[in-house]
Amino acid sequence: MRWEADGSKRDERGQRLFAASEARAAGWGGVAAVAKITGVSRKRIIAGLKDLAAPPLDPGRVRRKGGGRRPITETDGTIVEDLKHLVEPVTMGDPMRPLMWVSKSQEKLADELVALGHDVSPNTVGRLLVDELAYSRQVNRKTHEGSSHPDRNAQFEHINAQVKAAQAAGQPVISVDTKKKELIGNFRNSGSDYRPKGCPIDVNMHDFKDKEKGKIVPHGIYDPTANAGWVSIGITHDTAEFAVTSIRTWIARIGRQRYSDMRELTITADCGGSNNVRARLWKIELQKLADELQMPIKVCHYPPGTSKWNKIEHRLFCHITQNWRGRPLESRTAVVELIAATTTKTGLKVECVLDERTYEKGIKVSDAEMDALDIRGDTFHPEWNYTVHPRPEK
Repeated sequence: MRWEADGSKRDERGQRLFAASEARAAGWGGVAAVAKITGVSRKRIIAGLKDLAAPPLDPGRVRRKGGGRRPITETDGTIVEDLKHLVEPVTMGDPMRPLMWVSKSQEKLADELVALGHDVSPNTVGRLLVDELAYSRQVNRKTHEGSSHPDRNAQFEHINAQVKAAQAAGQPVISVDTKKKELIGNFRNSGSDYRPKGCPIDVNMHDFKDKEKGKIVPHGIYDPTANAGWVSIGITHDTAEFAVTSIRTWIARIGRQRYSDMRELTITADCGGSNNVRARLWKIELQKLADELQMPIKVCHYPPGTSKWNKIEHRLFCHITQNWRGRPLESRTAVVELIAATTTKTGLKVECVLDERTYEKGIKVSDAEMDALDIRGDTFHPEWNYTVHPRPEK
């Protein structure tokens, strides 16, 4: 009873001393009896009897000095240097070395050290890496921008000036892009959300496309002036025809009502994707739209490698991803409803429609068709900044 109430709740030294004091109080046969009752080994109890006769320990210590195995760094003076030589950053990837940087696990490091004559385990290697070499497991961190165009910042300033000028004139400005394709069905969706404990949503083990449900292609339009989004959900391919159709639908359903005095449309877009700066079909479709509207369309592309600065990325798409996190996209209807339910504290509102038309890939545009376009480049980087003027009605 004393052991259960007191002794068993102490630290290792306390248990040892408690068992030893009980054994000494019991007299002859006390060590065996106490070992049987408490489960403390006879060897520990005998050590405790010696502790009872010894002077008190220094504060914070549970054993006398000199107890335990000596550190491997004391018994093996070269192990740290040999380990450092194996994992030294300047030697990583050296084809002449026996241990390549791609094999830098504790087990393989231990094997290499054993081959060098050291008696060491993988766990000890882990402790040496942390305590002696100040190593830790690291992940890649995105910090390097890589090469960039010398006029990158100047293009940002140009886009900003064009957007402000259009907004000051009461004309619409939209940021456009295509969100990544999503599988429709009972598939895992990244992120997590609150649910009753122990009740996760069960989804398919493998992400094999459902032949009936297929994928969806969300093309987004963000209006920074109104802080409002529009998303067209395509069911075939992300093409320039689909992207411009999305813009055409936005103008018919939203743009005309929001900007009753619309005389010009300004579009900011990435350099790649369906609105690629070099894509002929993108310009052909924009020309068709300008002809239909009898209104110029001004386009400003962000420089290569800077798509994350496009406002639609951090004003619309990120909130859509947050809204449907951790939920399988079971149907196209569910996708439309989840996107349309996206809101923010700053007042973002989103409308979403399903576009069930078929858009073909690989449409070729001839030189003659390109020559017939009325596209005029700006004086500053005309390949990034240009205006599509409407052609006279026939």
